[in-house]
Amino acid sequence: MNVYDSEMFKKVLRPLGYIPVDEVEDADLVIVNTCTVRKKAEEKAFSFLGRMRALKKKNPELIVAIGGCVAQQEGSAILRRMPYVDLVFGTRAYARLAAMVEKFEYDRIPVVDVEMTMGITDATPIPELDAEVEVSRFVTIMRGCDNFCSYCIVPYVRGREESRDPDAIVQEVRDLVERGAREVTLLGQNVNSYGKKEGLCDFPELLRRVSEVEGLARIRFATSHPKDLSPGLVAAYRDLPKLCNHIHLPVQSGSNAVLKKMKRKYTREDYMQRIENLKAVRPDIALTSDMIVGFPGETEADFDATLDLVREVGFSGIFAFKYSDRPHAPAAKFEGKVSEEDKTRRLAKLLDLETELSEKRNISYAGTTVEVLVDGHKEVKGVFQWTGRSSCNRVVNFTEAGKPTDGNLVGKVVPVYIETGLPHSLRGVLR
Repeated sequence: MNVYDSEMFKKVLRPLGYIPVDEVEDADLVIVNTCTVRKKAEEKAFSFLGRMRALKKKNPELIVAIGGCVAQQEGSAILRRMPYVDLVFGTRAYARLAAMVEKFEYDRIPVVDVEMTMGITDATPIPELDAEVEVSRFVTIMRGCDNFCSYCIVPYVRGREESRDPDAIVQEVRDLVERGAREVTLLGQNVNSYGKKEGLCDFPELLRRVSEVEGLARIRFATSHPKDLSPGLVAAYRDLPKLCNHIHLPVQSGSNAVLKKMKRKYTREDYMQRIENLKAVRPDIALTSDMIVGFPGETEADFDATLDLVREVGFSGIFAFKYSDRPHAPAAKFEGKVSEEDKTRRLAKLLDLETELSEKRNISYAGTTVEVLVDGHKEVKGVFQWTGRSSCNRVVNFTEAGKPTDGNLVGKVVPVYIETGLPHSLRGVLR
């Protein structure tokens, strides 16, 4: 989502004469686009801003801005903490960014805009498009979240759910495809809620409309809340060939007691039933998930239940994190905080299991042929390799009989025979 938003920043600033530069030392304007879903991400943002002090001292005309979730969360407090910051703008202020920059250029007075008044249904700009774009692109279909999970800050910094018009989404996808995109990832905090509040089409129907865009090869999406995974979305995996053979379905914990405290609104059994429904229409679907370890009150038995769920599902990959208190989130006030030592130990154990399962899954691909969307190439120890992803979201590096191809494969879907499965990727040869 931040990648997509940063593209928007480029679009709205281009009329003012701003273009991207490769090195921060060459910039007239530096924007730090931030995330605050975890404490570590917030700390990284402030660490980077701290390094801007010396740059600002060297170049007093430099404009330093912070946007996104940390800006929304902290507001004007950032100026008190870091007086060399010039602009603070929140998650719904990107369309006003150009006006903020112009104002600061004129009077050099710091500007703070964390108003949540501009909804996504207003005249929302779409990202700047160059003559050619990357093979795979992101498209935001909605913003905000209405779920209010007890650990999560997102509804407080991203606002409530608002969905974009489906015609605008489809047109954006068309524009991207015309400029070279072959795959799009549709983004939302909970794509399963798309269109419900506004009375628009539902998410499965949006997928169908996007799949009709000529020249588009693949569709992905993130993220899908388990409690709202509908029969219609399951059917889409059966009916839409362009829908990739992969779903990211965050479970967060394998313990019903922890899920209840998290306010996830489903049980372990509910989750497993949804997995069964998906596998009934796509038996080989790749499943990935998010996990939180060390949630307040999580016992060793609760954590063991998470490990057991991971084994039972056989995830292709997991994004796992240690719980951290976030402002506004109810869990910050929960008793039974887990020690940092125990959180670290549990995270390491979970990640070790994830690595074991991922490697086992990758090894199972050896001797098979997979369709790969090629997105680039590289040289490894003097050997030219193409690289891309399979429909099930595995990274695939491959050669053409050990020599460079005569043509450019980037943007093409090609069959690759998998020779070796590695811990985090597949290696093969072009068929």
